[in-house]
Amino acid sequence: MISVGVVGLGAMGQHHARLYSQLDCYLAGVADVNLERAREIGQKYKTRYYSDYHELLEKVQAVSIAVPTIQHHAIAMDFLARSVHCLVEKPIAFTVEQAEEMIGAAEKSHANLAVGHIEQYNPATIKLKQIINEGLLGDLLIISTRRVCPFVSRISDVGAVIDTAIHDIGVVKYLVGREPLSVFSRVGSERHIKEDYAVVVLDFGGTTACIEVNWFTPQKARTLVATGSEGVAYLNYIEQSLLIQYPDLTKIINIKKEEPLKIELQDFLNSIDEKRKPLVDGVEGKEVLRISLESSQNNYRTLYELAKNPTRSIVSI
Repeated sequence: MISVGVVGLGAMGQHHARLYSQLDCYLAGVADVNLERAREIGQKYKTRYYSDYHELLEKVQAVSIAVPTIQHHAIAMDFLARSVHCLVEKPIAFTVEQAEEMIGAAEKSHANLAVGHIEQYNPATIKLKQIINEGLLGDLLIISTRRVCPFVSRISDVGAVIDTAIHDIGVVKYLVGREPLSVFSRVGSERHIKEDYAVVVLDFGGTTACIEVNWFTPQKARTLVATGSEGVAYLNYIEQSLLIQYPDLTKIINIKKEEPLKIELQDFLNSIDEKRKPLVDGVEGKEVLRISLESSQNNYRTLYELAKNPTRSIVSI
């Protein structure tokens, strides 16, 4: 059994600990700077707990890192230097340059580096990818996504694009299966220090994706519509539902509902056992971050222009 740990026990990290305690692995310990929080989660899942993540470095073969984005790089580099497989919550890092260093460290130590883009593990997303690949929608023309919710006061280090739209940027890349040729975005800030609403358009050459996010809508919604030349698919992430409409037929697709994070963690563990890349590896995480950083400001940039300035940081926005 793979021995695993969790660093950061907040909104996401607590669920990493919960699910590792259920999966076929050994939860060797958890860590959080808040010792009371670490004790609470450690006792709940019957594992060791620490206030300093360095205590886990020699005790685990794999680790989930679920701390604020600005800390991803430093913590992951410590574990990767010891050949510990790392799953880092999205975004992979604070800058593209940091992401590249993490990828290099993983390659040098022969460790897996996974990134927690959870919506790519949503059963409805996986099924839609299969449907698109089988050509059941015809040529994929337009993807429209809407990920909106009330104002999120707990998020301070990043804006709506890096926190929210990044999910859909990753998903549309996964569904289309190639990199965008250009990026257009319009963003704004009303209440947040960074952007709290945005529209991002990605041109894939033949397929166009339009991504809407905001922190002003009273009721949370997470939806995707994929329009093809033969049919249209309607996906609801929250309900894990998928419906396809043809000119003379509507099909409700049967989805076996399952917790996406559980699928994600199982893929991470399987990738270690099977000596393969996880579904969302460090390279993919870096590319999604790069596009997201460019999208978090008002701009229009072609793929060539993106390549000329790949390391722009959130700090400079």
